[in-house]
Amino acid sequence: MKNLIKEIVETFGPSGREDDIREKIAGYMKAYVDEIKQDSMGNLICIKKGKGPKIMVAAHMDEIGVITTHITKKGFLRFSSVGGVSPVRCLYQRVVFENGVKGVIGTEPVDKLSKLDFDKLFIDIGAKDREEAQKMIKEGTFGAFTNQYDELNDLMVAKSMDDRIGCAVAIKAAEKLKKTDNEIYFVFTTQEEVGLRGAKVSAYNLEPDLGIAIDVTGSGDTPEAPKMPMKLRNGVAIKVKDSSVLVPKKVKDFFIQVAEKNHIDYQLEVLQYGGTDAGAINLTKSGIMAGVLSIPTRYIHSVSEVLAESDVKATVTLLTKILESDIKNLI
Repeated sequence: MKNLIKEIVETFGPSGREDDIREKIAGYMKAYVDEIKQDSMGNLICIKKGKGPKIMVAAHMDEIGVITTHITKKGFLRFSSVGGVSPVRCLYQRVVFENGVKGVIGTEPVDKLSKLDFDKLFIDIGAKDREEAQKMIKEGTFGAFTNQYDELNDLMVAKSMDDRIGCAVAIKAAEKLKKTDNEIYFVFTTQEEVGLRGAKVSAYNLEPDLGIAIDVTGSGDTPEAPKMPMKLRNGVAIKVKDSSVLVPKKVKDFFIQVAEKNHIDYQLEVLQYGGTDAGAINLTKSGIMAGVLSIPTRYIHSVSEVLAESDVKATVTLLTKILESDIKNLI
């Protein structure tokens, strides 16, 4: 599990440029499914065929990133965000661009961090001037933050845990899934960070009977954290609501029933902000039932997102048991 997580969190793949991570995930999934295909949005769809109801498991493979907008006379890059990037969290971070060029994010002088915005930030790629920089980077080039996987006691830390950890959960569930009558679509979606775009397209095309998003969620266990029930090391989080979806009661209750039957540690997720692919799946066509299994995570949308190995394992087990279950009465 840890080797898998390390490999995929360190792979390049900001929204709209998921080619490398898609290839990496496909390499893992080919041993566990009957068919793999890619749609026009770049979603990776891995199918385990069956004659029963259709279940779509959605984990987004894109990460937050940057895009170059202008090159100054002195060879520094101005840039904009791709997804939910905070200017403060950008300070002095390293980035790598899709062509392999690397850089460090710097800032013009500001007297207060509250005044820091993207107009004050720039990327230093070591160029002497604009002419040299333009040979290295063009306007419109995508970049991603860089940081290595590491461990803090029983916790794991890396960039892009959001949502490569969901991808790892889906891969391990596919590996563990031995027999089911359900037809399972493991969908590794694109462009979630810029508006759940990949999930909208794939759900419309597949029209599953049940959608399950696998994603991270916030935690309320750090000093003076926002008051929320989710905590690291307390098990898989079964979502009740976020800003994109109100999980149907029967779906939430079914997930709880499966967790309790199999003695899987779980907690309830009530998130007052954010959303997941389930929000897009739920609103597809005439409506599709959707739920979410989440991994509580600290410092989301930073280069050091932290989560617990035990919560990841609980999520893998619960997802596997749900996929093995008879869901005919649920739908």
